[in-house]
Amino acid sequence: MSSNSSRTGSAGRFGARYGRVARKRVAEIEADTRADHECPECGQDRVVRTDTGIWACEACDHTFTGGAYRPETPAGKTVRRSIRAALAEDEDDEVDIEA
Repeated sequence: MSSNSSRTGSAGRFGARYGRVARKRVAEIEADTRADHECPECGQDRVVRTDTGIWACEACDHTFTGGAYRPETPAGKTVRRSIRAALAEDEDDEVDIEA
């Protein structure tokens, strides 16, 4: 006997089509998109996706670009880290020149 509780999630609309792995990926992506995201401007968890790659904070009306499914992508984090490191090196070089 099957139970009456449903565990299909957002990908349940596909039924038995497209395969288990594809449906699972879609469900994970949609869950990640709908999760709470922190605003880089005000810090509140009120960021929503308005369009593909466009994110807006409902609290402070700050609009910014990001990934298609999440506001900050892993590649974006890497770029930000690299820029900070390069700027820190420039500041260290300026201090060495002055000394």
